[in-house]
Amino acid sequence: MERVYTLGVDFGSASCRTIVVDVKDGNVISTVDVPYAHGVITEKLPNGLTLTGKRTALQVPNDYVEALQTGIHSILNETNIMKEQIIGIGIDFTASTILPVDTNFQPLCELEEFEDNPHAYVKLWKHHDAERFANEMNNLAKDKEWIKRYGGKVSAEWMLPKVIEIAEDAPEVFNKTDLFMEASDWIVAQLTGELVRNSCAAGYKGCWHKQEGYLSNEWLTEVHPSLDGIYEDKLRGDVLPVGRKAGILRIEMAELLGLKNGTSVSVGMIDAHAALPGLGVKGPGDMVVVMGTSTCHMIMDDHERKVPGISGVVEDGIIPGYFAYEAGQAAVGDLFAWYVKEQVPSYVFESATQHNMSIHEYLSMEASKLEPGQSGLLALDWINGSRTPWVNMSLSGTIVGMKLSTKPAEIYRTYLESTAFGTRVIVELFEKHQVKVNRLLTSGGIPRKNPLLIQLYADILQKEIIVDTSENASALGVAILAAATAGMEQGGYDNVTEAIDNMSSKEQHVYYPNKQNKEVYDMLFHYYKELSDYFAGGSSVMSGLATLKNRFKGGN
Repeated sequence: MERVYTLGVDFGSASCRTIVVDVKDGNVISTVDVPYAHGVITEKLPNGLTLTGKRTALQVPNDYVEALQTGIHSILNETNIMKEQIIGIGIDFTASTILPVDTNFQPLCELEEFEDNPHAYVKLWKHHDAERFANEMNNLAKDKEWIKRYGGKVSAEWMLPKVIEIAEDAPEVFNKTDLFMEASDWIVAQLTGELVRNSCAAGYKGCWHKQEGYLSNEWLTEVHPSLDGIYEDKLRGDVLPVGRKAGILRIEMAELLGLKNGTSVSVGMIDAHAALPGLGVKGPGDMVVVMGTSTCHMIMDDHERKVPGISGVVEDGIIPGYFAYEAGQAAVGDLFAWYVKEQVPSYVFESATQHNMSIHEYLSMEASKLEPGQSGLLALDWINGSRTPWVNMSLSGTIVGMKLSTKPAEIYRTYLESTAFGTRVIVELFEKHQVKVNRLLTSGGIPRKNPLLIQLYADILQKEIIVDTSENASALGVAILAAATAGMEQGGYDNVTEAIDNMSSKEQHVYYPNKQNKEVYDMLFHYYKELSDYFAGGSSVMSGLATLKNRFKGGN
């Protein structure tokens, strides 16, 4: 029998990764990672227009299509796989990454009248200029039952605050918009010509509930007049569960991508969430920690429970039939990268070069020589705000205990530890509310590249940490779903569970906690929570400093 394959396409913050996977055993045949031509836009639009937003993060939607086209053509050129052997395509995307489109799904930024308007472009998940509208939503929703599903707060990163921002700051764009779309759904629409909202993004980022539907129109209009009828109008579209077919590849896109017309296309989903089927998670008990620029924590349960501070609980959000929970930290890889880029002195780079090491490898080597608590330092990992448990993007990072004798490796280790403390807060929060965490599985480039970091996580959480050593958990996850949606007749599988059993990653390494470090790390964790409670729970220091900074143009 001729082998068949699926494509898994992972749209990240900076690039599009496309993989082709053998449906029989999940073997990844080829991988291509294509950076977006314009990257993340924070200062100037492609035409050179300077942006004035203080926390702007935009992208060019055509970059996504070009990266997808380049990736698929590269895969077909470097393998012996024929287009007829590819039975399905799965898509995942960062979220909430949104864009306004016209009646033909054309992004408004591609229209001449809006090429100078930043609100016509894609707003990346980490676009935070909409926080003032998230705050207004939270003020008006304090006593609402639905907000408990989201830990008690709506985030500036979600769909509705960004829509309100456009309505308030660019009414001409808002009025011209036929649809506001998650980028995952927009890509699926480009491929199929079909308007489908995926349950993952709609639930976590769009405030949709499988039983109750969307938020009431009466409450929405109280938040902002522009939201009157928004779900029936500019956010319309059927919500389909993850693991279902969205449609088939239309002729024009088949020709553009070099694929077969009629190839099955799965419903999209959020990138981090796609890692669960990729790692073999089929049900409750396993928390998946996807570490990248930020970190997402996902776990499933048989019941819907109200857990404060999380990013949401969605039925059918990841695997059909289960309630999927999401929590997160807004800066992990971004924190380490910022420290290396902006704070590490040149002599450390010189030492790394002399040791023939990358700067992260060298700092990790030096940091591993330290005992827990030896540096006398403690940090908060809120350099890009706090998702769980505070849901406050105005919070900022801090480090305590600095001396003239403090060395770069000590600070580096402290920042690594701070992200582990942040994850421990999340794990304990779930367990306190009867969502059992049996084990942790990690995915992403950071766990594979930084053994010290993962050992710190094991020691600080006092749990086994399983590292998936493949590079493609999220892309593999949607490739698995694509095999399930293509179906047995096409050479795929009859259901998601069967596809996961046969195709999920088996490349895993286990880190075990060092019991000798438990006492010190328990003490440091106590101090971490005490420091967190002070700055987030009552002190006006961080909010006051943010207010002062935002008085100046360009503050972020």
